[in-house]
Amino acid sequence: MPGLDPLMLTARVFDIHRGTTHDGPGMRTTVFFKGCPLACRWCQNPEGIGFGPQLQWHARKCIGCYSCETACEADAITHQADGRIVVDSVKCTMCGACVEACPARATTMAGKEYTVDELVHEAMKDAKFFDSFEGGVTASGGEPTSQAAFLLELFKKLKAAGIRTALDTCGLTSRATLERLLPYTDCVLYDLKIFDSGLHEEFTGRPNEAILQNLALIAGYVREHRNVQLWIRTPLIPGATASAANVSRIAQFIRSEVLDVMERWELCAFNSLSREKYQKLSAVWEYEKTPLITRSAADSLLSAAREHVPADKVSVTGIVAENSAESASPPATTSTASN
Repeated sequence: MPGLDPLMLTARVFDIHRGTTHDGPGMRTTVFFKGCPLACRWCQNPEGIGFGPQLQWHARKCIGCYSCETACEADAITHQADGRIVVDSVKCTMCGACVEACPARATTMAGKEYTVDELVHEAMKDAKFFDSFEGGVTASGGEPTSQAAFLLELFKKLKAAGIRTALDTCGLTSRATLERLLPYTDCVLYDLKIFDSGLHEEFTGRPNEAILQNLALIAGYVREHRNVQLWIRTPLIPGATASAANVSRIAQFIRSEVLDVMERWELCAFNSLSREKYQKLSAVWEYEKTPLITRSAADSLLSAAREHVPADKVSVTGIVAENSAESASPPATTSTASN
């Protein structure tokens, strides 16, 4: 962008995952950017919603020394009778004294500043895996386009280094941002959560008209250039998105607007393991006791999707419960789910 020195740009990142296989083609390194214009009630990455750094407490690492509480001059940290640490986000100044004081590294800060070159350096550590497994780097979040100037320079440098890029987006960004990014993007993972705009606003905080319009823009770009893969992802959230009516309406939209350029559509099963992330933030999650979606329910939604979209283009991803009793228990392994 004019007037910006790429060397001076920084972005706040809350995590980097290496060796992922679900965030785009091949084996990938996924960079999670902080900040999102949506506030999905089921969000799988709550530490990615806010733009600023956030304090996290890891219960399983805590040794109960309460050094963090002693170090906090703002009196923002207290411990309960059961030993649990509670952080008052209003009082907390994010000074980091508690993080420095914790001998077990049970207290951490979500949100680290990186320059473009620093992130490129991190990505290049995995270059041999990208070559061997036809992977690359995925920008996720949060919403990576919320830090658009940085993301553009990052993708330019990755492409110049021969690294394939993927953009995992909720779709709520400016047309100008997408137009700048697409020439440096090899794959777009695009969320279509809820088709009805009113319900979309109820569950995510924003309507979806701009999201649908931006998908049309991307589809037009793919038709013209044919050098970008388009994946669409819909989270299957019980009581919110996981209804035959919602899936069917999204399927009809896909068939009429983007089927010719869409490579795949993933119905991403609800991931109940995110409850631990909310606990780390001392936050309440309304889906904490929501069970996994059952196999029969997932198959029913898949059938609704396949009434309008070819069977080979749509699938259910993530962990599902084989029966209703199993759905009430936490799964043994981690799964992916869309934001």
